[in-house]
Amino acid sequence: MDLQLKNKTALVTGSSKGIGSAIAENLAREGAIVVVHGRDRVQAQHVMDSILAAGGIAHVVLGDLTQQETVERLVSEAHKLVGPIDILINNAGASGVKSDWRTTSAAEWSATYDRNVLAAVRVSMCLLPAMRLAGWGRVINISSGAATLPPANAPDYSAAKAAMNAMSASMAKAVAADGVTVNAVSPGTIKSLRLEEAFRAAAAAQGLAAADAAWDEIQRVVLPLFANVPMGRVGQLSELANAVTFLASPLAGYITGVNLHVDGGFSCIP
Repeated sequence: MDLQLKNKTALVTGSSKGIGSAIAENLAREGAIVVVHGRDRVQAQHVMDSILAAGGIAHVVLGDLTQQETVERLVSEAHKLVGPIDILINNAGASGVKSDWRTTSAAEWSATYDRNVLAAVRVSMCLLPAMRLAGWGRVINISSGAATLPPANAPDYSAAKAAMNAMSASMAKAVAADGVTVNAVSPGTIKSLRLEEAFRAAAAAQGLAAADAAWDEIQRVVLPLFANVPMGRVGQLSELANAVTFLASPLAGYITGVNLHVDGGFSCIP
């Protein structure tokens, strides 16, 4: 299927590794011109080089999205590199330090909100006016299943992602008549190097399997400890990236204000 993304321009924040890099590479495979963003030049350029090697087009911008002046500067750089931005993927953000209701300070709540919600707001506010004038645009905010099914720990992160979902819905209503769609995507348990390390450590610690066992065995015995996923497996980065790429395409033009759960049926919200 042709997603009609050839020569569309996309800025993917936090795309120097993990979910962001998978999304950036997938958009480039579909023909989009991608601006890779991160704070580490070496990591960001590695993703750019991977895209270029595969025949795609990519550039790099760097900067801390918790600083308004930095956001304005990197958006300006992106415009100089590729022109107007058609697609914004707000992926940057993190849970921060391991914490719970006993240890999470008010300052950490504020910092978590800043790097997840306000970072996305800063970039979106820079790019939305031009999208609205052009009559076309896509904003996709990478949220988390923790926003709708929050665990007992990391309360600041769950609350920040819940705020991102509300922000996405409000923004979608505000810009829908201008041809701009805004959606959130909530990943569930997605395989990454960090997740695999955690699964293997848990398997060894609880005597469920050897730390160097085959991944299928590790996944089978450890996944139920983390999440009751009806599909019985973790998701792949490619599956998440495919969902985001579709929402970014012209083919998803009548989908806006949605929070798409990519979680193997874990949430199952009717």
